[in-house]
Amino acid sequence: MADRTVGIVGAGIVGLAVGREIGLRRPGTRVVVFEKEDRVAAHQSGHNSGVVHAGIYYEPGGLKARLCTRGRDLLRGYCADRGLPYEECGKLVVAVTEDEVARLDALHTRADDNAVPGLRRIGPEEIGEIEPHTIGLAALHSPRTAITDYPRICGSFAEDIAAAGGEIRLGAPVTAVRTDGAGPRVIAGGEDTRVDELIVCAGLHGDLVSRAAGDEVGPRIVPFRGEYMLVRPEKAHMVRGLVYPVPDPRYPFLGVHFTRRVSGDVEVGPNAVLAFAREGYRRSDIRLSDLGDTLTWPGFWAMGLRHWRTGIGEMYGSFSTRAYMRAARRYVPDIGPADVVRGGSGVRAQALDRDGSLVDDFRVHRFGRVTAVRNAPSPAATSCMAIAEHIVDIVHGGNGRPPA
Repeated sequence: MADRTVGIVGAGIVGLAVGREIGLRRPGTRVVVFEKEDRVAAHQSGHNSGVVHAGIYYEPGGLKARLCTRGRDLLRGYCADRGLPYEECGKLVVAVTEDEVARLDALHTRADDNAVPGLRRIGPEEIGEIEPHTIGLAALHSPRTAITDYPRICGSFAEDIAAAGGEIRLGAPVTAVRTDGAGPRVIAGGEDTRVDELIVCAGLHGDLVSRAAGDEVGPRIVPFRGEYMLVRPEKAHMVRGLVYPVPDPRYPFLGVHFTRRVSGDVEVGPNAVLAFAREGYRRSDIRLSDLGDTLTWPGFWAMGLRHWRTGIGEMYGSFSTRAYMRAARRYVPDIGPADVVRGGSGVRAQALDRDGSLVDDFRVHRFGRVTAVRNAPSPAATSCMAIAEHIVDIVHGGNGRPPA
């Protein structure tokens, strides 16, 4: 018999990594993962770009910076141990204007503070040696940035949970959470399950489930759809690895970029447009309750007043392939609108504070016997195993941590 039961809401990569970590650190604990879909990695974990980030962008000392660094190393080792794809194809962050060069230099300083391995600032000649079809005034080259297959990693984590005696309940949406002195009760899939601890890793629904369990209202999840273009096979050879713009420091989004996948495909994107449903993968997807959650949150209107011009530009690019590719061609001019087709899309669970601030760092709330992940955007997939360590430390303390 298990001595304790820990419930986890959400079978995305963070929830599954947490379940696996509990099995490693707390033998004898029964893990029950509640997932509303019929498979793991159904949403953000199965719709991302597959990039393993090296830690270039993140505020030194913050959770993102610390957990990305450790998470990258843990993930690389895990993939090697399990025979999962992990390719260090490298990344260029490219500046094409003098203003961007100044921002690139500031980014270089931040990346050095984060001890990004092998990072170098290079000029136009070396840009062409690494990516012959890419142009720019200067770039940061991150040779250890990698690509992987996150859905396969999720599947492997799920197998680890089952091997440790845990259970993943698919098709079990959480409809209520009751809390009392004996611990949380999770009503999911028509069953009422008592747990000693509850960990909410519900992604796009993280704010709703957390509030149902007794957490504070904010931050609110506002869904942003990221749409991809797929480079036609005859032009895919023009991108060897990853080609990114210098990010705008006002936003947590990295801008439209070129990404090689482990399949060999090359994608352009994603953009960032407001979605009208938490699972709004298409422009036509509208769910009134989700849209109401967005429109009734004061932070949404505060954000809109600050960034409406950018929002209009993103929407225009969503409808116009020519406009979409205009930004991408600044870096790889030989790939134009005729060289791409519409690809897939994902929806990012962006946490937004009441004052309109886009929450950038990871955010975890602890209240009673509930721990809620309230913001876990990129690089959450890269950092998942380190996030799991961090959450288990919060719930159980650092005892029993495997050696680093």
